[in-house]
Amino acid sequence: MVASPDGKYMTPQEYLEWEEHQDIKYEYINGEVFAMTGGTIPHNDIALNLASTLKSYLHGGPCRVNIADAKVGVSEKGPFHYPDVVVSCDERDRQAIKFIQYPCLIVEVLSPSTEAYDRGRKFIQYRRIQTLQEYVLIDAEKISLDCFRLNDRGIWELHPYEEADEVHLTSVDFHFPISLVYEDVQFSI
Repeated sequence: MVASPDGKYMTPQEYLEWEEHQDIKYEYINGEVFAMTGGTIPHNDIALNLASTLKSYLHGGPCRVNIADAKVGVSEKGPFHYPDVVVSCDERDRQAIKFIQYPCLIVEVLSPSTEAYDRGRKFIQYRRIQTLQEYVLIDAEKISLDCFRLNDRGIWELHPYEEADEVHLTSVDFHFPISLVYEDVQFSI
């Protein structure tokens, strides 16, 4: 992410209206906008592998799967982020046009430049979403997936997965081999 060069603060409504007329995507945090930079091909492939499999698995049910161009609002006033994959099974999101507000699952594919933010401040913001049950971080440089899951006591627990593991996303009751998200992914040597 790159901060907007003019440093102008915006209200959430100003941001939503302004961004509709921009050539690139911007995230919105505390009145500031941040340009979204492009990812690598492995980053894209990982997100596409998971999103397409989830879409097929959830087809015909109440859940909707969206990818990187779908904005998620922590609240109607922001912050607003663009996760790599987001699933909402909430009826209130069925007709969403500008942003998803009630996701049960958010997935971020990690890059070296965003990993600390995705694990830290962004996760703190996402945890304010009352419907969120799982937050998944997928490594784009090696086979590794971390699933943070909200337990029945309201505590976020880490469930790490590595090569040869079967992943279980309880928010949508989906089991899959971790190799599925890395299908046709080329790691840099």
